[in-house]
Amino acid sequence: MGYKETYKDWLSWADDETKKELSALHDEKEIEDRFYRDLEFGTAGLRGIMGAGTNRMNRYTVARATKGLSEYLKALYPGELSRGLVIAYDSRNHSREFAVEAAAVLTASGIPVKIFKELEPIPVLSFSVRHFHALGGIVITASHNPPEYNGYKVYGEDGGQLVPKKADVLTEYVEKVKDLSAIDHRTREDLITWLGEDVVDLFIDTIFKESRYHGNPPPLKVVYTPLHGSGRVPVEKILGKAGFRDLLIVKEQEMPDGDFPTVSSPNPENEDALSLGIRLGKEKGADIVIGTDPDSDRIGAAVRKGSQFNLISGNQMGALLTYFLLSTGKDRLTPASTLVKTVVTGELAADIAESFHVQVVETLTGFKYIGEKITEWERNPAHDFVFGFEESYGYLAGTHARDKDAVVTAMLICEMAAYFKSLGKTLTDVLAELYETYGYYYDKSLSYTLKGLEGGRRIASIMEEARSMDMKSVIPETVETLDFEKGIGGLPRENVLKYRLAGGGWFAIRPSGTEPKIKFYYSLRGRNEEEALRLFGAYRSRLEKQFGL
Repeated sequence: MGYKETYKDWLSWADDETKKELSALHDEKEIEDRFYRDLEFGTAGLRGIMGAGTNRMNRYTVARATKGLSEYLKALYPGELSRGLVIAYDSRNHSREFAVEAAAVLTASGIPVKIFKELEPIPVLSFSVRHFHALGGIVITASHNPPEYNGYKVYGEDGGQLVPKKADVLTEYVEKVKDLSAIDHRTREDLITWLGEDVVDLFIDTIFKESRYHGNPPPLKVVYTPLHGSGRVPVEKILGKAGFRDLLIVKEQEMPDGDFPTVSSPNPENEDALSLGIRLGKEKGADIVIGTDPDSDRIGAAVRKGSQFNLISGNQMGALLTYFLLSTGKDRLTPASTLVKTVVTGELAADIAESFHVQVVETLTGFKYIGEKITEWERNPAHDFVFGFEESYGYLAGTHARDKDAVVTAMLICEMAAYFKSLGKTLTDVLAELYETYGYYYDKSLSYTLKGLEGGRRIASIMEEARSMDMKSVIPETVETLDFEKGIGGLPRENVLKYRLAGGGWFAIRPSGTEPKIKFYYSLRGRNEEEALRLFGAYRSRLEKQFGL
């Protein structure tokens, strides 16, 4: 059916509230956008704007994905369905509603479900899948997207998001579900178990094993904001257990709120998201400000430097944590110790790891690939996972989870700041020392939003143009082109182009897998900050002009 026919079909069977929303639509472009396609089920699951329609996040698109998932599980684990799934959700509008809908469809299919009574972070879900030996998990979240978005992430039995070879099979099952009106979502209460704080406490006890101070750190004044998300309870618990008594919470952002009223976007990468925390930090003389996103898998930080606070980028924090974990844990290191980073993550952490004789392994973008490595290495004595991170503010120390964990990272960031404060240094001082030792890197990612059908075509056109051209004509310093769509170094094929530059730097281009954006990543090495910034300005200008951005 075309979009108009699909629209009319929904009007014939949807619930009254949905019919009312659809009947109020008079903009033909809006109707087309809602129904011209099914919301894509990709390697990250679903993510989209909430509302009625096949190209929106709603109870029916959630039910469709879950019905496909139930058929996938029946085919893959015919004799093990009693292991069931674990479901968690964050603070976004309709997250609990969508979680309950997923539980209804699963139990109607005869698959048991453990679902959290309250909102919980992604790392708690990942941990719980492993703890309960479940077949997998679901998290209802759109991470750091604006308030109008929500999403649906599927996790495998190892506690990690599905990698493409598994997600592609699941997608086939989801796409076979054509009649949304026929999906059975009659909840079987006998197949539902509600999970509570005892599971969270077990998670806290487990991640506390990663502590360097075991509850007795040097003094540190910390400001924390959960950005209206799911991090408040577990982060407060782990920081309290770790011995950080001087903890201030940003009251305006303390309670869950899917409208995220105090920020333009609940993204800890953005200075705006931490502005209230920085203001409180200045008022109270705090040493550090930290903030977690709604599903608490990513964390941002700002550290005091004199009377001001300096934001620490994802690449910088990854390098700092690498140095801290390795320098304070030398006795734990072996020839198998390994750091994992992605192909679009900066090089400073890798240089640090290699100076400690720690192996460095690169994966494609997406923490699912880092999680996959941890699982692979459980039976491989050649690798022992120490730390993994992405430039997009996602980090993991420990093997309790297979996804980013802002909760354990909150503890480690605070312990790191306390450790260096006891030596008379701030994290910006330490970062300057690392640049002095290993060379200066300027790492920056830029996103260009191109929405709708035309936006998707434009993104595809940019990638096609980049592949077909000689990049030296734009950036003469280009010395090598890596097209990951062809498969490189045993990695899965992915739509990423990376260009190595004379002097040790690089830049990369990739479409976002979760948002209508195309991303440009830069990791530029210079003799100093001024030189690296000059290179960045020049390369950015040339590339934006070339691709009309």
